[in-house]
Amino acid sequence: MDVETKMDLALRPPTQEVVTQEELRALFETKAKPKHYIGFEASGLLHLGSLIVSGFKIRDLQRAGCETTVFLADWHSLINRKFDGDWEKIQGACAYYREAFEFFCPGVKTVKGSELYEEKYWEDVMKFSREITLARDVRCLTIMGRSEKEKLDLAQYFYPPMQAVDMRWLKVDIAHAGLEQRKIHMLAREAFPKMKWKPPVALHHALLPGLAEPEKSVAGTGGEEKEVGEAREVASKMSKSKPWTCVFIHDSAEEISKKIAKAYCPPKTVAGNPILAIARDIVFHEKPELRIERDAKFGGDAAFVSYGELEKAFADGALHPADLKSAVARELNEVIAPVRKHFEKKKDLLRVYEDGGR
Repeated sequence: MDVETKMDLALRPPTQEVVTQEELRALFETKAKPKHYIGFEASGLLHLGSLIVSGFKIRDLQRAGCETTVFLADWHSLINRKFDGDWEKIQGACAYYREAFEFFCPGVKTVKGSELYEEKYWEDVMKFSREITLARDVRCLTIMGRSEKEKLDLAQYFYPPMQAVDMRWLKVDIAHAGLEQRKIHMLAREAFPKMKWKPPVALHHALLPGLAEPEKSVAGTGGEEKEVGEAREVASKMSKSKPWTCVFIHDSAEEISKKIAKAYCPPKTVAGNPILAIARDIVFHEKPELRIERDAKFGGDAAFVSYGELEKAFADGALHPADLKSAVARELNEVIAPVRKHFEKKKDLLRVYEDGGR
């Protein structure tokens, strides 16, 4: 496969940013199988944003020749008090995540922190920590869903250095994550050269918005307009901590239809529209067109062969929200159905969630 095709695969939606494209191109030109990684805390049930959008980008990078890895951050989950710090439940969640990603992204490697760490790792965490200030560390706390003003345990301040050193120990060429992880990737890129460590290329995919109306303001957020916009995007993302905003990978066709029918999708509104975002990052990722099925009196059936064409029709009022929702719900069920069916035979992996833990 030529370099241009590899670049196209890496940059296609849902990719939002690569730092830098020049470095990524050089990587594809010089290395047959660049090493990729994306990390996840072991916490709640997987949904469209966590498994499907992330998994699609993993598949893209596999096709581009990358050696892909999903890092199951069990130590980070403990630090961030997932499952109230119950190590056994965290391990149960890791087993569930491992099964899901290995099924959805055949060929991906899954590694737990507890399988990776040894004495030298903690030495590197200390070395990295010497290269950054406490203020710089605190700025990265949003990667764990915490604000800079929260009262934290001492252990939580080690979360960013550990995440950075994970990349070093996994020998990562491409650090991949949603936009909310940008700060830690930039910190690693700044600090690694000081230590004569190779900095990773950072690839960030778009955050899939939740089904609710997007956040209009973000409390406590200052800084530049770009930073405020990113904070608003993170606050509005589909999140298992706000289950009413989520389509989970275990939802039935009926549940998907009901959730999509209630979703925020004002007529002619493109900005912050989660249904359009799902069409862009999920439907058009897998299919060359989106079919709209509607009565002749409302214009009859239609087919859109690109996301741009779909967005324009919706913005112009030529496509009604109800018709868009119906089509997106149908396509989502097709994407989720194989995963849902797979876990019907793996229900033992879901026991960790029976008491509502996350």
